[in-house]
Amino acid sequence: MSRLVIIAPRQLFLCIVAQFLATASLIAEDWPQFRGSDRSAVLRETDIATLMPAGQLPAKWSVGIGPGYSGPTVAAGRVYVTDRGQGERDLSAPESEVERVLCFDVADGKLIWQHDYDAPYTISYKAGPRACVTIDSGKALSVGAMGHFHCLNAETGQVIWARDLNNELKIEMPIWGITAAPLVYRDMVIQIASGEGHSCVVALDLETGKTRWTALDEKAGYSSPVVVRQGDQDVVVCWTGESVSGLDPLDGHLFWSIPMQSRNMPIGVPTPVIQDDLLFVSSFYDGSMLIRLDLTMPSAEKVWHRVGEDEQKTDALHCMISNPIIKGQYIYGVDSYGELRCLKLDDGDRVWEDKSAVKRNRWATIHVIQAGNREIMVNEQGELLFGTLSPTGLQLHSRSELISPTRIQLNRRDGVVWAPPAISDGHIFVRNDYELRCVSLLADPRSKPDSRTKP
Repeated sequence: MSRLVIIAPRQLFLCIVAQFLATASLIAEDWPQFRGSDRSAVLRETDIATLMPAGQLPAKWSVGIGPGYSGPTVAAGRVYVTDRGQGERDLSAPESEVERVLCFDVADGKLIWQHDYDAPYTISYKAGPRACVTIDSGKALSVGAMGHFHCLNAETGQVIWARDLNNELKIEMPIWGITAAPLVYRDMVIQIASGEGHSCVVALDLETGKTRWTALDEKAGYSSPVVVRQGDQDVVVCWTGESVSGLDPLDGHLFWSIPMQSRNMPIGVPTPVIQDDLLFVSSFYDGSMLIRLDLTMPSAEKVWHRVGEDEQKTDALHCMISNPIIKGQYIYGVDSYGELRCLKLDDGDRVWEDKSAVKRNRWATIHVIQAGNREIMVNEQGELLFGTLSPTGLQLHSRSELISPTRIQLNRRDGVVWAPPAISDGHIFVRNDYELRCVSLLADPRSKPDSRTKP
């Protein structure tokens, strides 16, 4: 004879909480834009392995793609990436004068759709598009190296609207093209466009593509904008080729601006990083700047700016492609020739330097993702490093081979892997000039079903 078990309200609540905690790590975390959901490159998944085996890591799947610098993004069971042509080595050939937006099934890498468009390049470093695709509200927002902007249906690839920003805004084209990833704010998408006049930054209507506002009469850099909160006001922070500026995302009104003129050429690539009321940027030629944000109102002030004699005789930190991080009272970043450095946050003084994480080379790169108190790093040799950055140094837990470097992005030093990775639902997605790879990072792959759902 069966018994009816009565669960008291408190017991029922505890059972529900326990069930939630037991399944919380099974919920997929999307990586829907450059540097993750909030552009911080912070991973909140808890079931990632603490170290990986040495040697070549096996791919869950791998698919062929053409060259490009843009990293993958992941949303609603799909992976998005852009490339140039069909992967031909001769990027001056007519069939290579095409950019593509590609969408793959996250489970097996099967191509779901692709969108091609003509894009003749007049820029240097012609390997392909730079900016990651942004996924928001069922839309895939993509900007090419020459300013071709497309809003596509994320499920079908159908064009919703398109803009040729180069022709329409008369872009003063940066030498390496348009690089900043589109930023969605409410019903707008904000883009660093480098247009003439007060059109360095442009906001487009998310539904129609019509211009909502333009701002800043400045040369563009290569850094992607971020949103911060100051008082009761959202502020979009744009690091251009001339300043770090805070704009009202609703109308482009300038709240504050800290000059950062380039003494050689605008070359700020990393995204501004933020901790509490501090914002940090670092440039190959122009060193590092720490800015204090007023958290009661939209204003800001420079705390310190340090710059060395040149890109080799550096002071503090001169980043190129690698994005620095702030962790506690310290800054960690990769200097101009691959030196991994730790700086004091309050004044930029160097604490230590490590030359083991990536081979010394001009523009040597390490992409860093924070996972709790440790870091997941992909260097330009295509190695996956699990480690912990602290004021005492780099503690390396494991070093594995993730993907091979290729020479189309940079035809030197046996090639590079410069595109930033994405991590979603226990898997890392990384690309070179020929392939897009999905590799499991799960502590126990058997313990986790495929929790991704398609739209």
